[in-house]
This record gives sequence, structure tokens and C-alpha cells, in this order.
Amino acid sequence: MSMSYSFRLAFQSIIRDKWVNLLAVLTIAAGLLFTAVTVLTVFNVNLITREIPKKFSVNVYLKENLQKQEIDNITATIKKEPSVENIKFIPKEDAWKELKSSLKNTEYILEGLNENPLPDTLEIKLKKDSINPDAVKKISTMLKQIKGVSEIEYGEKFLSSIYSLSLGIKTIGLTLIIIMSAGTLFVCYSTVKILFYRKNREIETYKFLGATKWFIRFPFLIEGATIGLCGGFLGLLGLLILYYFVLLKVGSTFPIFSSFVFPLNMSYLLPATGFVLGVIGAVIAIGRIRY
Repeated sequence: MSMSYSFRLAFQSIIRDKWVNLLAVLTIAAGLLFTAVTVLTVFNVNLITREIPKKFSVNVYLKENLQKQEIDNITATIKKEPSVENIKFIPKEDAWKELKSSLKNTEYILEGLNENPLPDTLEIKLKKDSINPDAVKKISTMLKQIKGVSEIEYGEKFLSSIYSLSLGIKTIGLTLIIIMSAGTLFVCYSTVKILFYRKNREIETYKFLGATKWFIRFPFLIEGATIGLCGGFLGLLGLLILYYFVLLKVGSTFPIFSSFVFPLNMSYLLPATGFVLGVIGAVIAIGRIRY
């Protein structure tokens, strides 16, 4: 009976103080929406970073006129490196054919070349845990010291930029998530505390009639949970609208946005997060109030 009565009191209070609660819900929704966008950005950057190992390779350009035995010796030396996954030998003739094929209708660019200027190449695929700027630079330095190697190419600036961008976004994202979560907690805490003090007379009456502390506090806990849950659902609605706008509208103009991933099976986390933060904020608020 007391449980159902607590729920009735909570929902009556939500309706009676609708403007205070609506403001709290909108503030929480905005905070959770911003947090969700930050999480999705970090999530997608992480996906892109994970794709790098599949396409990343170190190209070792060999000196001219090396014998097959010399090339085999270089390959064998490189294979001894623990970070190397596999090696592919690309003769300069094959590289020349691939270059011509890639140019298609612009072959006139090569008209002034009387002979193939490309060198024999070893394409090296590294293990996933070895693909980071420091590790690849160390491997590149080792490869340069091998006799018969002319030059090393792996897109050093590109790799460093990608990993620096990834680390920066993750750091900023984590900071923003902590700040926005703390802000949401504070909103729930402040709202419950305001509602608590607005009902001083009712609370005094309940105390006079012998009501327990939890009988008085429980409706406020329900209010905090409801405000957080509503804020979570509203934030989820805003996120879905934003996602489909980016996917359908912006994605048609800028194709890079069309590859933006949104895990729909995890969408329930936003209302759940709002609910949990609402409960925690309410618990903190009613725990700090003395009567």
C-alpha cells in the first residue's frame, strides 16, 4: 500500500511542479544528447583506427640490378623481425603495369618516360599490435640498414596524424563525458532538493503522523528516476533525428558522413543512463537533507 501511495505522490508532484520538472528534463536531455554524440564520435574514430592495420603496409624499395638470391636474403632478414606478418614481392614490371592501369585515360603523363623508373618493391604487412608511429618508425630504421634497400615508404606523417587525432578525440571525449555526466547529476540533485524544500509543510505533517524517513524520501527518489528516464528518452529521440539527418541529408552531399556508424542495438543505454543518473542525483539530494 505504501509503495503504491509513494508512486501516486511522486506523479502528483511531477504534474503539480510540471514547469520545474520540464526544465530539468530538457536540460538532462540536452546533456545526454551531447554526451551521446561525443561517445559516437569516439566510437567511430576508434573504428577507423582499427581499420588502419588492414590497409597499412610498409613499402621497401630495393636497389637496381639486385640478383634473386640477394632479394631472397633481404626477404629472409625481414621475416626474422617479430612484428612482420607477411611479405609480398612486387617486381617493377608488375608495378609499372599497375601504374598504367590506375592512370587509365591519362596515360599521356607517362609518354616522356622511355623506360620503367619504378624499383622492385617488398610490401610488408605488420602485426596489429605493431602498427603505431613509434613501433613503425623503429622498424623503418631497422629496414634502412639492410644491404640492398634503397628507400622506405609508409606514410609517416599520415600515420602520426591519425593516431594523434584518435588520442586527442578520445581524451577530449572522455573529459566531456565526465563533465556532462556530472552536470546531469547536478540537475537531478538540484531539482529534487528544490522539490523537497517546496514541500516542507507536507513533510512536517507526515513526520507529525509518524511517517518513516524512507516513506517521505521514496517519492522524491521516484521523481528523480522519472525525470532522468524522461530526459534519456528525449535525448534518444534527438539523437535518432540527428543521426538520420546526418545520414540522409548531409551524407548525400558529403559521403564521408554516410559511413558514420550508429549501433541501434545499444540505443537503450541512453534512457538507462538517464534513469541511473536521476536515481543517483536524487539519492545524493535526499541524503544531504536533514529533518
